[in-house]
Amino acid sequence: MAEREVTQNGAAEQAGRLSAVTTATDNIHIVSLTGEIDHATGDTLRQALTFPDTPCPRVIADMRQVTFMDSSGINILITSHHTLAQAGGWLRLAGPTTPVMRTISIVGLDTVIDCHDTLAQAFNT
Repeated sequence: MAEREVTQNGAAEQAGRLSAVTTATDNIHIVSLTGEIDHATGDTLRQALTFPDTPCPRVIADMRQVTFMDSSGINILITSHHTLAQAGGWLRLAGPTTPVMRTISIVGLDTVIDCHDTLAQAFNT
């Protein structure tokens, strides 16, 4: 199982930072996100959700450790969803926290991208 890590300014432990660790299981990329998703951390999310050398990329964004997401994150998720779908793949969201799910629901992102309560549900759909 290969692993890659993407961080903003070195570490998510710093307030307002985002880290992303990607693992692959059964040809599905699991991007485990930790921290806040906003304008300042958007490039980290964008890079973490990019798999240019993977035919038919299938990606699960594990959002259990995301504490905040604004419209920047919504836009990146929509763009990634469309890019992955055009390549014959998909994007699913797993375990968004209550504040993040509220943002997702308000803008209707959950009607565009499959959202699941748990990583296992997202993996087995």
